[in-house]
Amino acid sequence: MTEAAAKTPIPPRPGPGGERTRLGEILRVDHAGELGAVHIYRGQRAVLNRAPGKDRIAFQLQEMEGHEAEHLAAFDRLLTERRVRPTLMAPLWRLAGFALGAGTALMGEKAAHACTEAVETVIEEHYAGQIAELEAHEPALAADLARFREEELAHRDIAREEGAREAAAYPVLAAVIRAGCRAAIKISEKL
Repeated sequence: MTEAAAKTPIPPRPGPGGERTRLGEILRVDHAGELGAVHIYRGQRAVLNRAPGKDRIAFQLQEMEGHEAEHLAAFDRLLTERRVRPTLMAPLWRLAGFALGAGTALMGEKAAHACTEAVETVIEEHYAGQIAELEAHEPALAADLARFREEELAHRDIAREEGAREAAAYPVLAAVIRAGCRAAIKISEKL
């Protein structure tokens, strides 16, 4: 997403309840994304916490999971306050997130970082679009998303610094993970 596109506000949907429907989609998909992220890190930690000599990455993953858990708690609260149901896909996203995390960790430390880099790249772009969309009529939510986006960018940057792009078959691995994230976003908005 270009910088200009991210800053162009998207008008609310026309018709009765259009703005509420769109806000519900935003909250539902963001909750689903944070739920998936928590489980990705849990899957990675399940593998790397047991691996000898992996204390450093295990600590990084624990710290990043903590940020994602804070984001998830915020969306749990918002879903309740705004009377928005979570995605029907939540059980699948928990399982898929854990499997993705464990699978990439089993491929090695660099693959685990490649997973983080790919996921966080999609999420920060997604948040940027939502921030632009919400700034005019939901400024407090837009500010929360901006803070969450900064933390996602920090996770992405750590992953890059730790060699995400040096993972075996990085271009394919990252492309598949990004495509999966984008598909999960579209599905979670509606279901």
